[in-house]
Amino acid sequence: MQPILVTGSAGHLGEALMRTLRADGRPARGLDIKASPYTDHVGSIVDRGFVADCLRGVGGVIHAATLHKPHVATHTQQEFIAVNISGTLNLLEESVAAGVGSFVYTSTTSAFGAALTPAADAPAAWIDEDVLPVPRNIYGVSKGAAENLCELFARRRGLAVIVLRTSRFFPEDDDDAAVRSRYETANVQANELLYRRLDIADAVDAHLLALQRAAAIGFGRYIVSATTPFTPADLAMLRHDAPAVLRRLYPHYEALYAARGWRMFGGLDRVYDNRRAREALGWQPRHDFAQVLRALEQQRDFRSELALQIGSKGYHDTVFAHGPYPVD
Repeated sequence: MQPILVTGSAGHLGEALMRTLRADGRPARGLDIKASPYTDHVGSIVDRGFVADCLRGVGGVIHAATLHKPHVATHTQQEFIAVNISGTLNLLEESVAAGVGSFVYTSTTSAFGAALTPAADAPAAWIDEDVLPVPRNIYGVSKGAAENLCELFARRRGLAVIVLRTSRFFPEDDDDAAVRSRYETANVQANELLYRRLDIADAVDAHLLALQRAAAIGFGRYIVSATTPFTPADLAMLRHDAPAVLRRLYPHYEALYAARGWRMFGGLDRVYDNRRAREALGWQPRHDFAQVLRALEQQRDFRSELALQIGSKGYHDTVFAHGPYPVD
């Protein structure tokens, strides 16, 4: 069996993938700019020769390495272009040269940018793969450009590629000081599983299924987020009175929340629809808001065992006094 190359293996998703692959007895190589117990090759994807060496004998690639939103205030735009665009191009070109069978690119729902925030008097936005991205910053620009490179290589070079636009799966505190001051972190992340969050175990499942299905699909771009209980008919009410919608769907949620001192957000601005990922990949995410309520009833943590094992990694080597990272 040919090994799988996982880029970003010292990061949150990369470690989760490497842990899972190793536990399943599947050969895998970790690549990262940082050394870690899950990194076999230490170096940068910007280095074309290094990338070529890492890809020798590889059967599939999961490209999770990136500069992401928390780096916008600490890294230059040129660094985003070098890592997220040129680094991805290096991996794609060398994957073709090495005869790699399947390539999975970890993108982000942040690529939608300003399309995620409707006007103040509008309903919440229903976000599926047909929504046109409106990049908000260099992070969104660079991830969108890398997605387009992936599609180009699928269509012109015959490389089987799946792009996964993942929603939030990190465990760190919210970057919004107002949210941090009003809600404890677990409360925020439980609420987000309704519309914009993903457990790391479900993220891993989606990536491994994408790697398996890529050859049959050829090219695909999918939103990967927890399954929402909402429908488009809920969007107007969700924008201004989300608790009212929750009381209808989960009449017992308020008592469970009150026992923990938790609160639901007053309104939601968007809802991610994962239907196409479930249908195309055979993906069945296990962690959603209903599972949160079952965990509260049983007085246990709603996060997966994998999420608990990995814990919090942070985003920078520096610790910042006013939040998990500086906001630009």
